[in-house]
Amino acid sequence: MTAPAAEGGLGFDRKSAADIYGTFIAFVYLTPFLGGMLADKILGYGRSVYIGGVLMGLGYCGLALDGMLAFYTSLGLIILGNGFFKPNISTLLGNLYSDEKFKKNKDSGYNIFYMGINIGALVCNFFAAFMRNKYGWEFAFLTAGIGMFIGLIVFAIGRKHYKQADVISKSEKGDLTVSRIISVVLLPAIVVGIAGWMIPGNLLGSDSTDAFIFAAIPVVIFYISLWARASQTDKRPIAALLAIMAVSVMFWAVFKQNGTALTTWAQFYTDREIPQTFAPVAETLYLAEKTINANDSVPHYNSEFQLVKKDGKAEVIFDKPVYFRNVNPEKMPPEGSEVQLLNTEIFQSVNPFWVVALTPLVVLFFGFLRKRKLEPSTPGKIGWGLLISALSTLIMVIAVYATHNGLEKASPWWLISCYGVITIGELFLSPMGLSLVSKLSPPRITAIMMGGWFLSTSIGNKLSGILATLWDSYDDKANYFLVNFGLLAFASIVMFLLLRSLKKIFDEHAA
Repeated sequence: MTAPAAEGGLGFDRKSAADIYGTFIAFVYLTPFLGGMLADKILGYGRSVYIGGVLMGLGYCGLALDGMLAFYTSLGLIILGNGFFKPNISTLLGNLYSDEKFKKNKDSGYNIFYMGINIGALVCNFFAAFMRNKYGWEFAFLTAGIGMFIGLIVFAIGRKHYKQADVISKSEKGDLTVSRIISVVLLPAIVVGIAGWMIPGNLLGSDSTDAFIFAAIPVVIFYISLWARASQTDKRPIAALLAIMAVSVMFWAVFKQNGTALTTWAQFYTDREIPQTFAPVAETLYLAEKTINANDSVPHYNSEFQLVKKDGKAEVIFDKPVYFRNVNPEKMPPEGSEVQLLNTEIFQSVNPFWVVALTPLVVLFFGFLRKRKLEPSTPGKIGWGLLISALSTLIMVIAVYATHNGLEKASPWWLISCYGVITIGELFLSPMGLSLVSKLSPPRITAIMMGGWFLSTSIGNKLSGILATLWDSYDDKANYFLVNFGLLAFASIVMFLLLRSLKKIFDEHAA
C-alpha cells in the first residue's frame, strides 16, 4: 500500500495505509465467530478448513490483479476465508487431545502447533522478497495463493490422522440456531457497521474505524448473552473466558504493530545497509533493494521521510523514500553511489524466527516446572505473557534514546531484541489462550468460543491500527512506545488481580 506507484505499489500515505491494515486484520479476526458457529452446527471442522483455505487462496491470487476493486474484493475473500479456517483448525487440534491420557499434553500440543504456523511465517517473507524484487508485487501474492492451495493438499493427505476429531457438536435445548444467530448477530452487525461508515464526519478517527466498532457491538453482545443464557455449570467457565479475552485485547493492540509502527521503524530508522561481505548473496537471492545516495542539494523532509524540494510555494514529493535522511555522516556513502539495503519485509521474519527458536525452550521450561509441581496455571501463563510483552516496549524506548529520537540510524539488534522479548510473551499467551478455550469451553460451543478468542484479537488488531495512525503525531517516539508499555502493564495488573478466581474456575472446569 505504501510503496510508490513507480515501484508497483498503490502509493497510499502511511496514515491511510495503517488504517486500512488495522481494519483488515481486525475483520480477519472478527469473522471466525461465524465460521466457528457454522462448523459447530452444520459444516464440521474439516470441511470448514477446506472452504476457508480455498477462499484465502483465491484472495491472495486476486491481489495480483490491478485496480481498487480487485484489491478490496481480494481482502474480503481473505477475511471470509480466515473466518472459516482459523477457529476450526485450532478446534480440531484441541479435539485430538480430548482423550483422558492426552489431556495433560494439550498446552504442549498448542505450542508445537504454534511453532508450525511460525515456520511458515518465517520462510514466507524470503519468498515474498525474492518474488517482489525479481518479478514484481503480483507474483509475490500469487506465490502466497499457490502456497495456500498446497497447504490444503497436505491437509487432505493427512486426514486419517485427525478425522476422529472432526465431529459436529450436538445441540442442546436452549441453544441458538444458525438462523437465529444470523438474524440477531450477523445482520445487525452489518446494518450498524454500514451506519457507522455513513455517519457524517468521524467519531473515532476514520470511517473504517467507526464501521468496525459499530459492527463489533452486536457480536460482543452475543458473547455476553452466551454467558447470561448459560446453565449454572457453564456460567463460570464462560465468564472466565470472557474476562481473559477482554484482557488479551491489550496484548494484540501492541503485538500487531509489527506490521505498522515497527515496520516503519525498520524502514526509516533502522540501519538496513548490507555489509559488502553478504551483498553478493543478498543480490543473488533478491533479498535486497538498491537505492542511490542522491544528496546533491540541501534536502527538506516531510514527516514520512520523503524528500521534498521547494518549487515556489509548491512542494514536490519524490516517489522514492529517502533512506539517507538520518545516516551517520561518518558512514554516508559518496554522492551518486549505489547501496544495497535489506528488504523491509525480511524483518517480518524476526518474530516467527524467535517463535521457532524459543518454542522448544518454552515447552522444556514448562515441562521442567511441571515435574517439580511448579508449573503456572494456564491463566497464570497468560498473565506472565502480558508482563513480559510490556518489557519489550521498553527496549524500543531505549532504542529511541540511543538514536537521539531517530536522528541516527538504529542498529537492527534493537528491533531483533524487541521481537525476541515480545515473542516470549506471545508464547506464554497466544497458544495458551487457544488451549484455555479448548479446556474451558462447553463442548457444544467450543468453536464459537474459539471465535470469541479471535474476536478479542480482532478488537486488539483494530486498536493497533488506530495507535499506528498516531505515529507521526508523536515528535518524541519514546512517548509512543511508553503508551504501549502502559497498555500492557495495565492489562498484566488486571490479569494478576483476577488470577486467584480464574485459577479456581480452571481447576474446577478444565476439560
